[in-house]
Amino acid sequence: MTAISTIDRGPRVVARSVTVNAPADELFALVYDPRKHGLVDGSGTVRDNVQGPATLHPGAKFTTAMRMYGVPYRITCTVTEHRDTATEKVIEWAHPAGHRWRWEFTPAGDGKTKVVESFDNRPSKLGRFFESVGVSKQNAAGITETLSKLAARYETAG
Repeated sequence: MTAISTIDRGPRVVARSVTVNAPADELFALVYDPRKHGLVDGSGTVRDNVQGPATLHPGAKFTTAMRMYGVPYRITCTVTEHRDTATEKVIEWAHPAGHRWRWEFTPAGDGKTKVVESFDNRPSKLGRFFESVGVSKQNAAGITETLSKLAARYETAG
């Protein structure tokens, strides 16, 4: 079992990290293409029918079917940050209410990558409501499960 670490990004930000036995380019490709988000989602909210570009870029929009508390809905996200360099790969998108999901991939040597996923509730119009109904705790559990699932996908038999 791979260890998931909590990252302190301040109040109203939930962030976790894991080191994955795969190159950053390969891992980045899973979230760079919104059609692949369901492959690693551990929250159980992301569905497979994504509409939008096959690859994300600043300002790109993608729409996906989601399900939360048993209720299906569709949401359109807008890419707010994209960085793809040899030392760091970042993709971030905002939901319509303003909260953001962010992925960071940093090469960690020996073909491994440090992956950080975060949920930033600070810019959200629903931030206080989310706090009152426990969305941060729910997102922390979902992020932990997502990163665990991602790491397990690349574990090698020891």
